[in-house]
Amino acid sequence: MKLQTIVQIPPAPWQISYDDRLLFLGSCFSDAISEQLAMRSFRLTANPFGTLYNPLSIAQAFYTLACPKLVEYNGLWHSMAHHGSFSRPTKEETEQAVSGSIERMQEALRDASVIIVTFGSAWVYEWALTEQRERSINLLSNIVANCHKMPESWFVRRRLTVEEIVAAWQPLLSRYADKHWIFTVSPIRHVKDGLHENQLSKATLLMAINRLIAQHSELCQHGGQNPVSAAVYFPSYEIVLDELRDYRFYASDLVHLNETGVQYVYERFVESFFSSGTREEMDALYRFHLQSQHRLLHPESDESRQFLQRLAARREQLLKRYPWI
Repeated sequence: MKLQTIVQIPPAPWQISYDDRLLFLGSCFSDAISEQLAMRSFRLTANPFGTLYNPLSIAQAFYTLACPKLVEYNGLWHSMAHHGSFSRPTKEETEQAVSGSIERMQEALRDASVIIVTFGSAWVYEWALTEQRERSINLLSNIVANCHKMPESWFVRRRLTVEEIVAAWQPLLSRYADKHWIFTVSPIRHVKDGLHENQLSKATLLMAINRLIAQHSELCQHGGQNPVSAAVYFPSYEIVLDELRDYRFYASDLVHLNETGVQYVYERFVESFFSSGTREEMDALYRFHLQSQHRLLHPESDESRQFLQRLAARREQLLKRYPWI
């Protein structure tokens, strides 16, 4: 009996191995998948600017080389290009946190061979700039990554167009044509936007990614670049909607995936981009990770000492192949 509509995923033109360095950017779905790979000792950086949802704010992270203008509101200083986790009570503290994130982003971008981007929503908030507010804020970009609970009257909410998203991202794919790109759309519904508006948003993101991949593939084939570098799409959105069409895979808010749902999508991701040999390595390193996290109830016992000795010996073995763990 067939109980699922399985999403067919074309074979990836290249595969990820432990020789790669990964950069994850975008929605909280990026955090969930990168966390799984981090537990398997991949070298990766996840969301240096914090969780970002709209494509233009994610793209802006590639261009930000200095601390953007900060805004003080409700006792905190905020970067409108960053997640709220970077907000601090003083301007100096926020500048320090933001500058550190920019350094991490630039370092990760320099070293990464694979960039995984997850678009969350095409709905954006744009400064409703009056002459007075323009003088006081003086932001480089009108579109903000986070409103930081500021008054709604300060912003105009609108949906990006496919053309706007493509215009922001096409130069990045051309500039970093030596990287492998994986695009995906977050399966997390933005129900606060409204269910119909969420569907319009996801459709816009899907159409923009489809156009970007088509243009980048054409560039790689006719622009002198290696065709293997073509960008690809991973259907996380479709997997959740069609293969996990059941609320038992969701958290109590009925929007975010629970641990089982995240694990399912993660396994489909691994099947698509990792060889069987790499998957065996991942299993071995995950077992080591779990052993390393084991809590010893009686650390002074002979059994505990023997366990730690075996763990140290295993670590020495792994360091020969994975010196970064």
